Amino acid sequence: MTIVNPALEKLGFKLDDRVVIVHADDIGMCHAANAAFWEDQAFGVVTCGSVMMPCPWVPEMAAWCSEHPEADVGVHLTLTSEWEGYRWGPVSTCDPQSGLVDRDGCMWRSNQEVYEHMDVDAAIAEMRAQVEMALSLGIDVTHADTHMGTVMHPQLVSAYVQLALEYRIPAMLPRISKERAAEWGVDPALGRMLLSKMDVLVASGFPVLDHICAARDPGDGDGAHRLDAYRRLFDSVPGGITHLLLHPSVPGHDIEAITDGAAYRIADYETFLCPELKDHVTGRGIHLIGYRRLRDLIRSQA
Repeated sequence: MTIVNPALEKLGFKLDDRVVIVHADDIGMCHAANAAFWEDQAFGVVTCGSVMMPCPWVPEMAAWCSEHPEADVGVHLTLTSEWEGYRWGPVSTCDPQSGLVDRDGCMWRSNQEVYEHMDVDAAIAEMRAQVEMALSLGIDVTHADTHMGTVMHPQLVSAYVQLALEYRIPAMLPRISKERAAEWGVDPALGRMLLSKMDVLVASGFPVLDHICAARDPGDGDGAHRLDAYRRLFDSVPGGITHLLLHPSVPGHDIEAITDGAAYRIADYETFLCPELKDHVTGRGIHLIGYRRLRDLIRSQA
């Protein structure tokens, strides 16, 4: 049975409309990510993005946000530092006893290492500290989401939802059912927790997402290939509210030195500046929104 998302009507859409949040991940990670977001969101297909608060280029992003108060920017809750030669540490503590840092004093590279070493209370405190840091820098936080999905853990997801409830911001969380959890291969303990927290959000009048997606075949960064991939992806979007994530970066030595996946990040940036993609989305009757509209809906119901 199809579950109708009640947020659609509250936002002024029809119940079968295809509504897409086009989201740039990893803002603040480096200058290339910041600059790509500035251009892509101004062009109009990318609607919002989120900032990795522990990263070195956050001050540049915060300064831009102060000059663009209308920007739709959230917090990309970050508990990992995955790159080989470009690292960062927590914003709340550098104490090894927190379990949040490796022997280099940086966040762990993988989710599994985080889960094996973290003090849960310290991890939750770090999540809160990142939201507070963004607010203290003057960023008008519109939502929270998660870098590498790290907060999708039975001991962390409750705190993730609690932050959303406390700050009255939407959290990137897909609508889930027992059937969907099994289809995705979700750990049973996490599945039960997600179902419980989804009920809490819905009961509190918070809008939830119906779908989360990304281009599954980044290819080699070829622009034509990427454009075709995103055309197909938009064509496949079902009715409801979908979060479409991407990782745009402008070309340059910094992103190319950070990751061997620079080519597809650059292709994301260039593709979302293509008039052909913009025309395609418009022609398919897809509605583009950002998280600010969901946050405003939440706060209007207070």
